[in-house]
Amino acid sequence: MRRILRPIKKFVVKITPKYLLETLAEVECTIARRWVSSAHRRLMAIQWSLPSQPEFFDHQIDLFYWWLATRNSLWLERGVFGSLALRGGCVLELACGDGFNARNFYSLRSERVVACDFDPKAIKTAEGKNSASNIEFLLADIRTEMPEGRFENIIWDAAIEHFTPDEIAKIMDNIQSRLTDDGILCGYTIVEKPDGTKSLSHHEYEFKSKEDLLRFISPYFKNVTVFETEYPVRHNLYFWASDGILPFGPGWSEAVTYCR
Repeated sequence: MRRILRPIKKFVVKITPKYLLETLAEVECTIARRWVSSAHRRLMAIQWSLPSQPEFFDHQIDLFYWWLATRNSLWLERGVFGSLALRGGCVLELACGDGFNARNFYSLRSERVVACDFDPKAIKTAEGKNSASNIEFLLADIRTEMPEGRFENIIWDAAIEHFTPDEIAKIMDNIQSRLTDDGILCGYTIVEKPDGTKSLSHHEYEFKSKEDLLRFISPYFKNVTVFETEYPVRHNLYFWASDGILPFGPGWSEAVTYCR
């Protein structure tokens, strides 16, 4: 019996320290998770329930609270679909908001990211929460102060709906002149609600459909892809546009297609 119990006892003694440390760490994580989630829930309530509504969303609220509370991952689609188009060079992000996507989706796979927004509070939040060595956050209104230069990627994410149709046309001209010959414009917007009401008071023009969004982009580029995803709370539109190769299009080197 001793021969049987001795190795078991040694095994239990050997694993006990790790088991205790892991248990303590799990308790610590549980406490921290609940506290951080609660703090971000309060931040969201303050920012979005009291007047006036902000021009941008702090996506750390998504990360630490709203995603887990709703089980809705739509907020991640924007960064994922945008990063599919990255070319590894210089990126210009228009109306970057809190800078979450610039840091967590674009900066690691790009040489340089220039991210601009007209809201001083957005830039302050971006610099405080989402800075990186190769990101430059700029205070700029893209209607009159779009950053100069040539970029392999321009990202216009969750912002095109904040402009009038005439402003969109002018901005598209400036985007085209700043893209490299095979550069890619990508972005995201939402579809107008069935009753015609706006999702946010800041929105100037909400698109009716994929076709409605396409008519704003297709005059400027040879190749355009517009696609959609639908959730119970939101109908999303995404776009890629370029005079060169688009993600999942013919000649896209990152994919191999096989059909039996």
